[in-house]
Amino acid sequence: MPVILIPIAAMALVIGLSNFAVQFPINDWVTWGAFTYPVAFLVTDLTNRVAGAQKARMVVYTGFAVGVALSLWLADWRIAAASGTAFLAAQLLDVAVFDRLRQGWWWKAPLVSTLLASVVDTVIFFSLAFAGSGLPWMTWAVGDFAAKLAMALLLLGPFGLLSRHLPTLSVERALRA
Repeated sequence: MPVILIPIAAMALVIGLSNFAVQFPINDWVTWGAFTYPVAFLVTDLTNRVAGAQKARMVVYTGFAVGVALSLWLADWRIAAASGTAFLAAQLLDVAVFDRLRQGWWWKAPLVSTLLASVVDTVIFFSLAFAGSGLPWMTWAVGDFAAKLAMALLLLGPFGLLSRHLPTLSVERALRA
């Protein structure tokens, strides 16, 4: 099994789960999707750190296709379309910014790329998915963005730990596993 299938599968799982979870508000400010979706940035950033921007884009494109298909099955079509659009724009921005900042401090590339991409993702997703629905989508967007900021900070620890240990696995050994 090619190693790249692991982040692709992780991405598809995160997108499907997030598009299902976003349908369930915790309160007037945030949905459950706000806590699952930021893991997509972790998957992209780890792939970018370990395998480079080209492989990270491959994960984004494949994760996008599989994620949208899953989302159409798990969620409303409008959520699936909004998610796909927001995901593609935000994840490709994340890859580009991360790649540009990869030589700096270990935390700078994942934090800055995730924060910038989260702004793009939040604006695109919530405006396309819920505008005109009568639901409190603007407050959800604010709460969602706040949760994404918190998750970006929280996921720095796993990023640092995993990015230090993943490269020690040889591709050859990983392919045999």
